[in-house]
Amino acid sequence: MEDRAPLRDVLGELLGRGVILGSEGSGRELFLLIRDHYQAHVGDYLAPLGLELVVDDEALLLQARPRPEACPLLATFSRDETLVLLALWRIWDDEQASQTAAAVVISVDELWGKLRLFFDRVEPPEKTQLEGVLAKLRKHRLLRTHRPEGMSSLGEWQIEILPSLSRVIPFDDLEAWMLRAELCQGPGEGPPL
Repeated sequence: MEDRAPLRDVLGELLGRGVILGSEGSGRELFLLIRDHYQAHVGDYLAPLGLELVVDDEALLLQARPRPEACPLLATFSRDETLVLLALWRIWDDEQASQTAAAVVISVDELWGKLRLFFDRVEPPEKTQLEGVLAKLRKHRLLRTHRPEGMSSLGEWQIEILPSLSRVIPFDDLEAWMLRAELCQGPGEGPPL
């Protein structure tokens, strides 16, 4: 079977990072191979691990999404990472509801402002801490970052929220999001995702 090496690459990426972006680099070939020929095979392989394969033709991505009821591999995030994830999910959801843009791009300054708005009873991570949080989320392919030419401060850094983020924390609606956000504003550090 000549596709064994690419299938091994796909499984390695999905198990290691959770997402393959079909819009960049070799990810395009892997996305097309799985979508067009091996979708059922990869889905069958991931199922016993408590993962489901999501093929998103519109966003050009493959994602191994944990099924919370069956998967012990769910990642845990620190309080700061949880706050940022929740804020990014809300920003993503608001943009999808208004359908104003295909891509959701915000600056670090805008994110920090939203953190202060959404979580008014806790101190959000400092802007300088956001760089580390964003690096971790970028590693998991939940977002992309871009440093604009002539950038003079971290606040100008651009963040593109990828559709994979909405599946990592799949709230059914804004009310479910609000319940989780409220837990993060209670006494102590709040539960991580």
